[in-house]
Amino acid sequence: MDGNGRWAKARGLPRAAGHKAGVDSVREAVRSCGELGIEALTLYSFSTENWLRPKEEVDTLMDLLAWALKEETPELDKNNVRLRASGRLQGLPESVRAQLDESMAFLDKNTGLVLNLALNYGSRAEIVDAVNGLLRDGVKEVSEEEISGRLYTAGLPDPDLLIRTSGEMRISNFLLWQIAYAELVVTQTNWPDFRKTHLHEAIAQFQGRSRRFGGL
Repeated sequence: MDGNGRWAKARGLPRAAGHKAGVDSVREAVRSCGELGIEALTLYSFSTENWLRPKEEVDTLMDLLAWALKEETPELDKNNVRLRASGRLQGLPESVRAQLDESMAFLDKNTGLVLNLALNYGSRAEIVDAVNGLLRDGVKEVSEEEISGRLYTAGLPDPDLLIRTSGEMRISNFLLWQIAYAELVVTQTNWPDFRKTHLHEAIAQFQGRSRRFGGL
């Protein structure tokens, strides 16, 4: 979900306005994925590196996150969406953790799209945490399956498609283990402008590719 700040700057607005506008894009993306029968959608909502931003912006993001979770939970429930979160969640403010727990519990009965929010997430940290968990359990030799089972995303399918908005050509420490064979689509569209048509265009690109998973 990249490009909120650039979207706001282009309109002479504070960065916070871009982040808030991005909530509309989240709502549309979630609804569209549900309509398409997609099993899971992971949104890179706040990274471990995002704490390096100015405190005022971080505080605004946390307040917006708690507000959006509360406001959007009824809509998510209406669309049969189940909510998960991946990351070092204990590092989030108490207000965010409390609302996250409340929303996840409320939506746990649902059976449709799984919306996975990557919060205080960094893929290197995720892999380190997975390995340390195995070491604490006395495991001396690990397999790919054991590491996958200790990741924050355990139980979710590996992504088939990674969409990067705002034209940035990098992964930014996101799902490094899980996207080993994902198809990448980069769009110049900033996240607040990302709509159903952009999602469909990305999926059309994905469907037009031949996935060989290292084979012929």
